[in-house]
Amino acid sequence: MKTVHILANPEDIAKRVVIAGDPARVKQLAGMLKEVKLVNSNRGYLTYTGYYNSIPITIATHGVGAPSLAIVVEELRMLGAEIIVRLGTTGAMIKEIDIGDIIIPTGAAYPYGGNTTSMYSPNGCMVAVPDPFLLRKFMENCEKFGIKYFAGPIFSSDAFYAEDPKFIEKWSSRGIIAIEMECAALFILGLIRKFKSGAILVVSNNLTKSEEERKLMATAEEIKKYVEKAFMVILETITNI
Repeated sequence: MKTVHILANPEDIAKRVVIAGDPARVKQLAGMLKEVKLVNSNRGYLTYTGYYNSIPITIATHGVGAPSLAIVVEELRMLGAEIIVRLGTTGAMIKEIDIGDIIIPTGAAYPYGGNTTSMYSPNGCMVAVPDPFLLRKFMENCEKFGIKYFAGPIFSSDAFYAEDPKFIEKWSSRGIIAIEMECAALFILGLIRKFKSGAILVVSNNLTKSEEERKLMATAEEIKKYVEKAFMVILETITNI
């Protein structure tokens, strides 16, 4: 099948896929695999396929926000992906979470009306949840490797700069522990397109802090070691299914 944005063939894409928004992070993750090949660079959606413990793994860039992610995920599924896991960053919404901590989303709230998720469920809100098996195994493997994590619902926003203290207070009071931009779309697509979806997120900032502190996001270099730990949890999980 020929896809529009990811110019790869089905044999180029593994059944197990890890996606990330930042092309630099995709390069970082690809460097942890063996026999890695670049299989797409069109539109900046860098996509690599390599091996972990002799099992093929694809690493793909999904860009920023739900519209971009939906394009990439739809095409990866068309090309044969059966498991798609997002490894991203997130802003914490409760005080006890620190930069570098791991968050495992148990579900994702999202704004209603006029957005990508609503295009897939025009007559109501779908429940945006990951595959339960992946969710359980992510937690088990974090515990196995002694990695601190928080599991709970998150919010997938459509506007990177729209959050203010009132927004954080309202949604954290409802049990939301973090915010990012893509997981709800991924989870909904997993349900609709019949693939296993999941996510592990690394905390880059905490939105409960002062206004000045909220704007100080950790750099890619500062969270590099935490991203690598999260990636190992994902790899150990998806290669044992």
